[in-house]
Amino acid sequence: MEEWVDVLDEDGRHTGETILKSEAHRKGVFHPTVHIWFYNTQGEILLQFRSPLKKTFPGFWDVSVAGHVGAGETVEQAALREIREEIGLSLKVQELSPVGIFKSIQRHDNGIVDCEYHHTFLCKLNHKPSSLVIQEEEVTEIRLFHLEVLDKLHLSGDKKVKLVPHDKSYYEAVSDAVRKRLQG
Repeated sequence: MEEWVDVLDEDGRHTGETILKSEAHRKGVFHPTVHIWFYNTQGEILLQFRSPLKKTFPGFWDVSVAGHVGAGETVEQAALREIREEIGLSLKVQELSPVGIFKSIQRHDNGIVDCEYHHTFLCKLNHKPSSLVIQEEEVTEIRLFHLEVLDKLHLSGDKKVKLVPHDKSYYEAVSDAVRKRLQG
């Protein structure tokens, strides 16, 4: 079933319009997404390996959980829904810690133009990855990586371990937020 998303302007403000997600991607229309980064007390973060069936960045490591905000849905509702769908956890909004909102424009060879505002959150992982139930259409694997590995991957562009590309400032903001949470 085709998803509807809210249209945002260039500055991330709601316009009051909605559009089909596929049309937003075809036309390069801004719309909201959620990114949820799970971390544990050992300084590790949970990454997902994107399914080879994904239209963008198949076979790349990515944020723990991510997805589109449905039309009329709040970012918090979307975050909790995506967490349930992608890794099988039912959480409360109080467990989400906002990191920030990040503008992203990515043009793909298949014609998709992702113009998104990533509403980004942290969440403490209180479960072993092996106990999580992944959504196999979206995610092939999940794995814990030490935060230092994330720092090195996004800076080096290591071709053996492909990480979805984002602005350096995005990854730095996530890393800094996790480190602050770990320090207490």
